[in-house]
Amino acid sequence: MYGVGIPTERAYVYGQTPIAQCHIPFQIETSADEGNECCLKNGVLTVDGDETVPILSAGFMCAKGWRGKTRFNPSGIKTYTREYDHAPPANLLEGRGTQSGAHVDIMGNFALIEDIMRVAAGATGKDLGGDQVHSDIFKWSEKIDLRL
Repeated sequence: MYGVGIPTERAYVYGQTPIAQCHIPFQIETSADEGNECCLKNGVLTVDGDETVPILSAGFMCAKGWRGKTRFNPSGIKTYTREYDHAPPANLLEGRGTQSGAHVDIMGNFALIEDIMRVAAGATGKDLGGDQVHSDIFKWSEKIDLRL
């Protein structure tokens, strides 16, 4: 269970700092920019995520590492992936949002709370409707060659 739909920092372009300016040898190269159509702006590469954790980091184990009988799931317990697409608050009265997918604010997401309460009451992933995925996490995970 994790949020998606918010640009999230994943990588940086570094350049050397002129020695006269400071004692730190590298700085983010703010001139690195791919324009409006790309995810590289001011030396920062962003991808889809929850504003703190990229989808690939949050979802790989859910999508592949724990699926089926693997060394990380030796009993082969059935697992499901539930992504919660971010929707910002409609107004200030909504606070941080009841449909937020942001890293911490997701704890106030009504759909997440409902899913957690249903599981705590005995529902299975199948009872929740199985996987709920808004990204290509399954496709991305298959491209990663890792001994499971």
